[in-house]
Amino acid sequence: MIQSEMRLSDPDQLVLAYPRAMMCFVLFQPQPTHILMVGLGGGSLVKFCHRYLPHSRITVLELRADVIALREQFAIPPDDARLRIIHADASDYLKHCEESADVLLIDGFDELGLPPALGSSSFYRHCRRVLRPGGVLVANIFSYDPAYTDMRMRLYAAFDGQLCRFHGIAGNNHLLFAVAGKQATPALGMLRRVQRSALFAFSTLNRLLAHWVVRRLEQGRPVRL
Repeated sequence: MIQSEMRLSDPDQLVLAYPRAMMCFVLFQPQPTHILMVGLGGGSLVKFCHRYLPHSRITVLELRADVIALREQFAIPPDDARLRIIHADASDYLKHCEESADVLLIDGFDELGLPPALGSSSFYRHCRRVLRPGGVLVANIFSYDPAYTDMRMRLYAAFDGQLCRFHGIAGNNHLLFAVAGKQATPALGMLRRVQRSALFAFSTLNRLLAHWVVRRLEQGRPVRL
């Protein structure tokens, strides 16, 4: 299964469905100050966010040095005042992290799939601690992962049930959106809309929504539903 792809003529474009779908975090957090990513891969998400969310600071945690070493081949920009790629084990880094984030994207896979450490109860608790009130987590989990149900329940428990999903938005990549904090924030309001509205149960509409979100960002236009 292809999990990363780049168009040479436009390296910042999101080619695959699941990174486009992950960008739906802007429906919850339209102007994040700090985006924290777990997993660099081919850099699709970091490149897109770096270009089209110019006011956001981005930190990427990547376990494998050989993946980081390929960043130039995948046209990932060098570290600067807004971008930092850190060679680190995310499960350990978040345990001791004193920073806070508005968005946390969990997309760290190896050749066997999602490592158990990135789907544990303690990991999700650390994720919630790192997020500011109203911060949103997006977890990418394969639908056929034997531990899928367990991971979903752990995430549900860590975020007090503040969890939703756009059905069918990215095929076998199931994206779970969780919001931190019980305060009345726009992010929590958006989550409640997704939980309650039958419209978000239609796969075709959700895929069109992801395309619309990405297009609006590329045009520099606000993303509001």
